[in-house]
Amino acid sequence: MIVHIMAGGPKTFIPSIERYTNDAVWIGVDRGVLYLMEYSIPMEAAFGDFDSVTDEEWEKIEDSTNLIKRFKPEKDETDMELAVDWAIAQGATNIKLFGATGGRMDHSMANLQLLLREALNGHDITIEIIDNQNEIKVVRAGSYTIKENKEFPYVSFFPYSTNIVGLTLEGFKYPLVRRNLPRSSTLCISNELIRETGTFSFDDGIIMVIRSRD
Repeated sequence: MIVHIMAGGPKTFIPSIERYTNDAVWIGVDRGVLYLMEYSIPMEAAFGDFDSVTDEEWEKIEDSTNLIKRFKPEKDETDMELAVDWAIAQGATNIKLFGATGGRMDHSMANLQLLLREALNGHDITIEIIDNQNEIKVVRAGSYTIKENKEFPYVSFFPYSTNIVGLTLEGFKYPLVRRNLPRSSTLCISNELIRETGTFSFDDGIIMVIRSRD
């Protein structure tokens, strides 16, 4: 099951949503519920403490979906994490997060941590963050094929564990052969594919892959 989650980040960071509306279940998180209503996208559920909405907006939210999970502002998980947990419990295998970047850096970092969590747990679940300039995901050790995407021409690989062992990049402008990288490395930023498809592989560690554009 594919689940898309809309959070309440700045609208300027949200991509054109039309291309993502097919064959997906939508969930709204906090002010993201209002965004989905503006886009006329029906949602399966709404999550959040909704502490930033007005009484009038709350009335609209109550009419927007049959399932609303409202939480206290003081809690151990973020609203986004609770929404992701619910989606996984419903059987989601691919989750895309929108409205998850921009604005407060701590909110953006918390959402990036959710990508790491599933990689550490070893679950066969893909979680991505998508905004108007980036597609972000985290991958475990293995071998992967990556296709050229002119919309997001730059590909960056960030070590997201203490060490990356044996990173190999083929079909890229800047290739690598079995290179070990410490977590602090910026070696693999802003690479580009020179073929329609490329591959990357590594033996151990966790990598954050960011496809981006100017």
